[in-house]
Amino acid sequence: MPLVKIEIREGKSKEYKKALLDGVHQALVQSIKIPDYDRKQRLYELDADNFEARSSKTDDITIIEITMFKGRSIEAKKQLFQAIVNNLAKNPGIKGDDIIIVLHEPPLENWGIRGGKPASEVDIGFRIDV
Repeated sequence: MPLVKIEIREGKSKEYKKALLDGVHQALVQSIKIPDYDRKQRLYELDADNFEARSSKTDDITIIEITMFKGRSIEAKKQLFQAIVNNLAKNPGIKGDDIIIVLHEPPLENWGIRGGKPASEVDIGFRIDV
């Protein structure tokens, strides 16, 4: 049940944004084995005044924050990082140096799901120890 937050500079096409969302989701499905239907993503567009970055970054700078259940191996995380970069290089064409990825992994007891139950007490329906 990853929660994805993506921040980009405003002005990108609808197709660009769709490719970005699809590329990140497919990387999650591939690398950490979430179900394909488990898609919770938010895309924020900021103007240049509200999105500062080093001058070596292009206007394609993309910050991706993923909050997910704790328990994935370092190998799965490495695969996730690489899959995101590879997918976004193919479509919509973002260079790897313009992508920053941050993972947040709060413990299961800090997730309130399925009517307000801690995730540690719920059968979530898929493995997180990949």
